[in-house]
Amino acid sequence: MAASQTRARALLLTPAGLWYAALLLLPLAVVLIFSFGERNAVGGYAPGFSFDNYANLPARFAAFRNTMTLAPFGTIAALLIAYPLAYFLAFRVSERWKTTLLVLVIVPFWTSILIRSYAWIFLLGGKGIPALLESIGIDDVRLINTPFAVLVGIVYGYLPLMVFPIYVALEKLDKRLLEAAADLGTPPWRSFLQITLPLSMPGVLTGSMLVFILLMGEFLIPAILGGGKVFFVGNALVDLFLQSRNWAFGSAVAVALVVIMLIAVSLFTRALKRFSAAREDVALM
Repeated sequence: MAASQTRARALLLTPAGLWYAALLLLPLAVVLIFSFGERNAVGGYAPGFSFDNYANLPARFAAFRNTMTLAPFGTIAALLIAYPLAYFLAFRVSERWKTTLLVLVIVPFWTSILIRSYAWIFLLGGKGIPALLESIGIDDVRLINTPFAVLVGIVYGYLPLMVFPIYVALEKLDKRLLEAAADLGTPPWRSFLQITLPLSMPGVLTGSMLVFILLMGEFLIPAILGGGKVFFVGNALVDLFLQSRNWAFGSAVAVALVVIMLIAVSLFTRALKRFSAAREDVALM
């Protein structure tokens, strides 16, 4: 019986395993192989085995620095905005309006990120917010083509992806725990810190990991709102593969980015397990 169950499980997992290998592992293997090669004389890839591409990674230090700075800051900023919004939707909105407000949160995804980013060009450009500030006596304010503009764009673009995991975690929270805490005379702020926040941490970590991973590979928003002055690793990859056609060096940069993301995901996963254990402890109290 056990052997037949093992064979049946393997048979069911084989199609998914083949797709996983073909769509994820094989492309990563190709990129890894390319990273040890050389640039062809006319561009592209030439076979070889050298660590020169990895030794040359500091040449793209600015792109890695911007990515490793703005991606975490963007994730934190999105979290600080998303958590109060998700809390409001989960606890302060009647069932009559909840669905409507949730739809409004996801409405921006119905429009291309390209169009939304160009809208921010107007808002942050000379005829937008700077012009408004100038009208009240605040002159020489430059917002577009700055790290601030990129930060605003990525927070706006990825905010819904942070809101929904937190909302789901809060919506599933056992309200009887909060009622019991209130009956025992616990202040609301203490109930939030000791019950609501720990029990919602899986949603916080899931949303943070989702947003952070996508921001690490972002290139469109920095290209539009950064005006060529704020480069992410994604912009460096576009330049290396499509402009200079240095596929070997571009592959090395991509491998370095994947390694950084794997480390970050591992840390997020460990934190998620730790807070899941804390959630069980709270539930058993």
